[in-house]
Amino acid sequence: MGDNRGNGKRASGWGRPEPANLDPERPWASSRRRYEWDESYENGAAPNDEQLEEELFSEENLVNTGINFSQYNNIKVHVKGAKIQSISTFDEGNLHPMIRENVKLARYSTPTPVQKYSIPIITEGYDLMACAQTGSGKTAAFLVPILSNLFERAKKLAISRPPGGRGRGKVEPLVLILAPTRELATQIFDECRRFTYKTMMRPCVVYGGADVRTQRMELSKGCDVLTATPGRLNDFLNRTVISLSRVKYLVLDEADRMLDMGFETEIRKIVQKSDLREDGTRQTLMFSATFPKKIQELARDFLSKTHVFLTVGRVGGIPSEITQKVIYVRDEDKRKELVDLLLKQPPSRTLIFVETKRGADSLDDYLYNQNFPTTSIHGDRTQREREDALASFKSGRSPILIATAVAARGLDIKNVMHVINYDMASEIDEYIHRIGRTARVGNPGLATTFYNERNEATAPDLVKILIECKQDVPDFLRAHTARETESDDFSENTGNDYGRNDEDYSTRRNQDSSTWGNQDSSTWGNQDSSTWGNQDSARNNQDSQAWNKQDSQAWNSQNPPARNNQDSQAWNSQNPPARNNQDSQTWNSQPQPPMQPQYTPPPAQPQYSQLPPQPPMQPQYSQPQYSQTPPQSQYPPNTSSYASNRAPYVPQSQQDDYHVTPSNYNSSYSNGFTPAPSNSDGWGAATTTQSNDTSSWNPDAPPPWM
Repeated sequence: MGDNRGNGKRASGWGRPEPANLDPERPWASSRRRYEWDESYENGAAPNDEQLEEELFSEENLVNTGINFSQYNNIKVHVKGAKIQSISTFDEGNLHPMIRENVKLARYSTPTPVQKYSIPIITEGYDLMACAQTGSGKTAAFLVPILSNLFERAKKLAISRPPGGRGRGKVEPLVLILAPTRELATQIFDECRRFTYKTMMRPCVVYGGADVRTQRMELSKGCDVLTATPGRLNDFLNRTVISLSRVKYLVLDEADRMLDMGFETEIRKIVQKSDLREDGTRQTLMFSATFPKKIQELARDFLSKTHVFLTVGRVGGIPSEITQKVIYVRDEDKRKELVDLLLKQPPSRTLIFVETKRGADSLDDYLYNQNFPTTSIHGDRTQREREDALASFKSGRSPILIATAVAARGLDIKNVMHVINYDMASEIDEYIHRIGRTARVGNPGLATTFYNERNEATAPDLVKILIECKQDVPDFLRAHTARETESDDFSENTGNDYGRNDEDYSTRRNQDSSTWGNQDSSTWGNQDSSTWGNQDSARNNQDSQAWNKQDSQAWNSQNPPARNNQDSQAWNSQNPPARNNQDSQTWNSQPQPPMQPQYTPPPAQPQYSQLPPQPPMQPQYSQPQYSQTPPQSQYPPNTSSYASNRAPYVPQSQQDDYHVTPSNYNSSYSNGFTPAPSNSDGWGAATTTQSNDTSSWNPDAPPPWM
């Protein structure tokens, strides 16, 4: 998309569409300013940097708490693995004075539930797996206690900075934070810049797509807190640029995504095959808003046996401040519906999610030409384009951002009022993270989802979330309400598996242990109900007799029943076997007469030790003998379906060049002519050496055969 899109007009109350903001001189996100400590400074006496302080703590760069922030106190919190006393204020956390000062600059007044428990858990030295809602302050929940602990030992742990601010040795960070996306990594880096302000700790970030030399230059100045994506980190480890031998805190943000099929190999390589210390002094911390049971099991490979599991609310829960709307829209009507939706809503910062990269570009171009101020971000964009798109979205220059999954995790952008799922997510966890980009820290938000038959797989989980959050369930989804389960199933059942009890899951909605969809039938696994396959009980039929295995004849492979055979007897649909029908006749389990063979096998053919004699083949046609050049047709015959096997057509004016005479006539070609010398593409070869002289070539001259 170039800068000539749109016509400069406004779409309703939206601003004018702006061209892409590509500034090649703008510094990379990894080169953003951070506080540079000098050896002459003393703890608590470092001078202010007013320009940097304005950049880090200005009102426009912080997400303020909303009117519903106090409702966080009503969320249930469960801690398993240790007895932890929570804090109610940051002053109760025994934090370092510099951390308390930076917390105040960031306008953090009261800790959120995940912060109230994470700060004492990390301070006491436990490994932690924490699951809390989107927008609940998980980044500060691990950064505040980690940095506070390090500040107490800053002088002891600090490595002297190289002269001139640059060195050539390995970088040895004390904290390693891994993030699944580049955008999330740079956002965590910004938080590190805030909480390390006026301290000895120097943060850095490395991620793919950006200039390697620039990142190495920043690392050479010193790095105590490193945020990284797995791919770029492994690259630097292989180049021996970074050493993990001094890491005391390993953090996996969005841990469920980090440990899925795409990242598990990279994470294991970093944790298990690098020089990361395994002497019991390193703490491992995992945070996410969703933790599937399979990922919980996998996460135990990286945590100590005495780790703590913290759940705030229900695992995979959604903030109640999000108003969720689901609209039925056919694929061909989505664009029109989207335009109508944008025009109906007051202009505000809007995030639109699509499933594919091509879909993001296409929708961005369509809306831009409809005079909407849009930009887009996805995995095929260059890193420069991705950073510029986010900068335009945050600044309000392009308040509509079309994005794929790269923007679904962790991004904390101020005043995102509306999230639109143009393409419904294929997994419910992805849906949770998408709509979590709005309603941050108690602020209200709106999430609208386009739904149709292609999204049937996620419908049961979607209905469950709508009911759990007390949202309206549209009529076209009410068929799935029967599968809805209790909203607090996880928070009230955090056993050894950190999740729901599978034995109770199938009967959760019925205390009488009745089977789904049949109130009078027996339940699987219930001791008081009839056993499945019992001779004395019926299966899903009170009036029908059980299938008697002893009286039924064994399968006879010699005479299999006819199926899909036109010669077999037709199935009698007038009297079908009774199954799940109380009024039908009882299944006849008496011995049946043996079935007759369906066909008579053909007589065996004699076997030959060698092929029998074959009659001589008759010629397919008789080729006439010519005493002179055979007559020519207007067009060459089609002797083969491939051009490379065809004899080239020789125009009448060029037959002398081929010297077609009875003496060189070749009867193996159906048109009677000997073809020109063939090259590899079957179009013939030049009879003379080619020349580069084009002076005699006339492009306007007609071909010789016309």
